[in-house]
Amino acid sequence: MEQIDGYDLKILAELQRDGRLTNNELSELIALSPSQCSRRRARLEAEGFIQSYRAVLDRGRLGFDLMVVIAVTLATHNRDNAKRFAALIANLPEVLECFALTGEMDYHLKVVTPDLAGLSHFVNDVLLPHDSVQHVKTSIVLQTLKDFQGLPVRQRSKQ
Repeated sequence: MEQIDGYDLKILAELQRDGRLTNNELSELIALSPSQCSRRRARLEAEGFIQSYRAVLDRGRLGFDLMVVIAVTLATHNRDNAKRFAALIANLPEVLECFALTGEMDYHLKVVTPDLAGLSHFVNDVLLPHDSVQHVKTSIVLQTLKDFQGLPVRQRSKQ
């Protein structure tokens, strides 16, 4: 891993909080000149520490009132079946995140739908009929207690 210092970590933390910060605003927050912030930001982007910038949308205002965590067990456990399932998931815009797991279930999906009818369609008409899927278990999210989509960037102590 490339070397990053405390100022770099502060830049990363602030940009996670607000990716629209100008170099002037960033410089005030972390006590570096705007030109130093600009150079460091450009380096962090070039070296891949910053992969992209994006807008965070309000799912409720856009009509996605239901968030669901879906646990999936595959019908068979082999590479071809896992590839078929991955291909299915890649083409489903309702799936926000998909994690391959160890343990009892093979995958956990984070899914949004407008309502229960949308969830029913997704489970009964999309997931369950797919030949790669054996079992589906849904859990409706009642409340989101924390939704931080960044990383816990902290200044590292000198070693």
